[in-house]
Amino acid sequence: MAVSTFSANPAQPIDFDAALIRRLKQSGPRYTSYPTADRFSADFKPWDYLHAVASVRVQGIRPLSLYIHIPFCDTVCYYCACNKIATKDRSKAATYLAYLKREIEMQGKLFSGINQVEQLHFGGGTPTYLSDEQMDELLAHIRRWFKLAPDDIGEYSIEVDPRTVTPQRIQNLRRQGFNRVSLGVQDFDPDVQKAVNRIQPEQETLAIIQAARDAGFRSISIDLIYGLPRQNLLSMSQTLSKVIAASPDRIAIYNYAHLPHVFKPQRRINESELPGADAKLDMLHLCITRLTGAGYVYIGMDHFAKPGDSLAVAQQQGRLHRNFQGYSTHADADMIACGVSAISAVGTTYSQNEKTLDAYYERIAQGELPMAKGITLTMDDLIRRSVIQSLMCHFELSRSAIELSYPVSFNEYFAEELGRLQQFEADGLVRFDGDWICVTEKGRLLIRNISMVFDRYLSHRPEPARYSTTI
Repeated sequence: MAVSTFSANPAQPIDFDAALIRRLKQSGPRYTSYPTADRFSADFKPWDYLHAVASVRVQGIRPLSLYIHIPFCDTVCYYCACNKIATKDRSKAATYLAYLKREIEMQGKLFSGINQVEQLHFGGGTPTYLSDEQMDELLAHIRRWFKLAPDDIGEYSIEVDPRTVTPQRIQNLRRQGFNRVSLGVQDFDPDVQKAVNRIQPEQETLAIIQAARDAGFRSISIDLIYGLPRQNLLSMSQTLSKVIAASPDRIAIYNYAHLPHVFKPQRRINESELPGADAKLDMLHLCITRLTGAGYVYIGMDHFAKPGDSLAVAQQQGRLHRNFQGYSTHADADMIACGVSAISAVGTTYSQNEKTLDAYYERIAQGELPMAKGITLTMDDLIRRSVIQSLMCHFELSRSAIELSYPVSFNEYFAEELGRLQQFEADGLVRFDGDWICVTEKGRLLIRNISMVFDRYLSHRPEPARYSTTI
């Protein structure tokens, strides 16, 4: 077995080279999957998924990850790029749940006998758009078709909009079985909140954080965004101070990507109020400096965690994984995703459900899995996925480990890519240490650029894909 002579110690400080970041900044994938979702094809059919499930069954029982997408929100936040439906008509949720339960039943029957779930995540939209009674019924239905691991083993998380819940609702969510909670905050500054149509009083959010602690949630995560209209270094610094004082277990800080031609709600944002590229870079530097100074570990991309959090521990132990929910501790789990637009990862396939409610409902009404597109990975896809996963999660790559897993000579197979990495080596972003390709502290912020070197699809696609900037 290959032994690393280099340790991508997550506690090490980040080397923030602003000039280099400006020079290398470009559009690129976030690699929540490889191949990325824009490579999925309508040629992928439900029977391809059934074949993948049969292959998984042959491999024997292993834990599953289950994702449930609830697309509804009370109001629209102007920055949002999620697949959501803003409506106050609660009857739409009741209709949706009827179809969602049928999809869960179909998936449950497919995985009968190998249906042990150790990770469950409710995302959206706003999952707490559902009432307590609706959530009770939905969870009971899930437990009817899947076996959920005990609370001390399973990770059961839900995304919460603090504006939509009370401390009592948080208590109820814990009673219902959730043990991890993620809170959307974005920014505590009232002026910024007004500019993005998300008025969220600070004390209201802090009360929900405290309620989650009182209820016994094992992990509390906060989401922030930098680059929003009316943000500046002072307002960001004040928000960071409040977040650090709240002491969540994890913090995600996302770069706002202004793509109004893709996401209609963003057309309501006053572009003249957006901070410039240099100001955004200064905000990112401030976030990294303040959070690492407060003891948070930089996991990668836009994620930070306390040293004792399971995410940081998984990275230290080489168990960290990246999927459609971001970083995960369950590297070996097939992911079953239910709901409109949800993406599954089963065996050597990815598949995405229909993106509109009408199409989703129609497919389920016909007794079909509501998959619109997907992909079956080739051997080349699998090799490159392993390479990109290693770089994205652990900032290092063992060439011999790839050779042990796949029938290739790494240096021959990736001769062109190794040549392209030489420029990154010259810039001080990577270094070659015997068998290992190691991302330096300076390179960690540009990990997407480095991973893109191994993305075969980027060099074979003539038209530019619509991605956010890499940093």
